[in-house]
Amino acid sequence: MFSKNIKWVYLGVLALVWGSSFILMKKALLGLTPIQLGALRIIITAVFLLLIGFKSLKKIEKHQWKYIVYTAVLGTFFPAFLFAFAVRYLDSSIVAILNSLTPFNTLIFGAVVFGFAFKKKQLIGVLIGLVGTLILILNGANLNPDQNYWFAFLIFLASIGYGFNVNIIKKYLSEVSALGIAVGNFTLMIVPAFIILISTGFFTEFELTKTNMASLGYVSVLAVLGTGIAKVLFNKIVQMTSPIFASSVTYLIPLVAVFWGILDGENLSSIQVVGGVVILLGVYLANKNK
Repeated sequence: MFSKNIKWVYLGVLALVWGSSFILMKKALLGLTPIQLGALRIIITAVFLLLIGFKSLKKIEKHQWKYIVYTAVLGTFFPAFLFAFAVRYLDSSIVAILNSLTPFNTLIFGAVVFGFAFKKKQLIGVLIGLVGTLILILNGANLNPDQNYWFAFLIFLASIGYGFNVNIIKKYLSEVSALGIAVGNFTLMIVPAFIILISTGFFTEFELTKTNMASLGYVSVLAVLGTGIAKVLFNKIVQMTSPIFASSVTYLIPLVAVFWGILDGENLSSIQVVGGVVILLGVYLANKNK
């Protein structure tokens, strides 16, 4: 019984970790620019993963590397910077909510581009989840009219990248270990990220003030837990379940992110609570067995 339900345990743990990532980004941005945050997140994660899983690179076959490149670019590199800019200008909880577009894009692109079939109940569950997301977005806009919601488009772009990423892993990288995929991704990204970090003047202009040191601490926790370990866990979920199930974690993430947002002084209304319940209903319907 436990082996059948382990996917839900993984999903819950991942929701807790990724749901906490948004408040970590918000805190890190107190001393870092969005570009520095994105670059440091990639570099620190790469170092961590190479230390624990360098040997896994030897098991990746030559023809699989092109898919490792695709998943690195679409599933991590660009989203790392897109999310950093979005969190800079929007509440962290709202950004997490917008990320709930991922299951919809996963389903659509999985069917249209990758030829994955989906069940009617999955479509219904995804659409219900979107309704819950829409409730949270509209109410959040009313509570925070001073925020620039044009930056929400960045999260939409990131969700498309995530949709492609999860389908690529499922279709082309199922035989590669979850750790191997993650290590391969970040090995490819460490040099470009380092070049980008240098271009920001980080090594010449960054001052070791109390705020800036705290920001480095936040981005380090974000990189190791919210990116490194979480990526390996997510890849494992994709391989053992379905793209739609794995991406449905983005419906649970807002519940954790909103909790942290409230503790940090962000607003939450009773309508948003209703939206959260609707999201949970959508996740259940999309993934329940007959």
